[in-house]
Amino acid sequence: MKVVRFNGFHVGVTDGRKVVDASELCGAGEGDWPPVAMNRLIRDFDQLRPRLAALLASEPGVALDSVHLETPVPWPNKLIAYPVNYHDHAKEMASRGLANVQGYFLKSSSSLSGASDAIELPNLPGREIHHECEIALVIGKQCRDIPAERAMEHVFGFACLLDMTVRGKEERVFRKSYDTFTPVGPWIVTADEVPDFANIDMKLWVNDELRQQANTRDLIVDMPSMVAIASSASTLYPGDLIATGTPAGVGRVVDGDVVTIEVANVGRMSVRVVQGARGANVVFEKPYEFVRAH
Repeated sequence: MKVVRFNGFHVGVTDGRKVVDASELCGAGEGDWPPVAMNRLIRDFDQLRPRLAALLASEPGVALDSVHLETPVPWPNKLIAYPVNYHDHAKEMASRGLANVQGYFLKSSSSLSGASDAIELPNLPGREIHHECEIALVIGKQCRDIPAERAMEHVFGFACLLDMTVRGKEERVFRKSYDTFTPVGPWIVTADEVPDFANIDMKLWVNDELRQQANTRDLIVDMPSMVAIASSASTLYPGDLIATGTPAGVGRVVDGDVVTIEVANVGRMSVRVVQGARGANVVFEKPYEFVRAH
């Protein structure tokens, strides 16, 4: 099943062609603060699933391409990300800070945006903003200190995720936490619809140029271990997001580009890039030249 957020606050289900509003089932309402209706749907999904399936089967809904797709979980308790998690990306960045050495870091949840939202580039002359193609794991059940062999029992589903990054040597969290720097979507696919989480293809294009391509079998820290590592330190809650890391091929995006990400059995989304006028600060005043390692 695919669950979505759309048109500001609505929560629904989709078959990829139509969207059916299921806001009443999880208490979603206009002006809700904090916006945690999707967290409730994820928490209560086992009980709600028959009613959601019935709605999708019986209601006409509205065309998917007629709605504004929001980020599925705008208010996770945690937005967790793993650093260098593919050996080819480690090579291109000349990095020894692998995911199995450094563990995870946190991004600001205010960086989340949806499939219908643009990526706004901050006004940082002398800096490049790069795309990073990733998969989002969505936690479904509260858990702590879960062993890897049981970790995927606690994963609700998967989504496409872009991890946008200001290139430089400053704090990673700061460089990755600008608003709109974590597009997630276009929906969450429940875990049962992904045949093999250890064998998921993903690709990223900028305009018509294929820049990144990988498979989850190439991960340094695999998905169960990511959940296990994160839960060893922190209680994970329904709606928490884990970004799995990016393969080689990261590169610059500029105003007018369209970034497309496709994750097999999960989804595909294309996100516009626009140049913004805000975001300048003293930290990024010094130019930085990105040199790809060979």
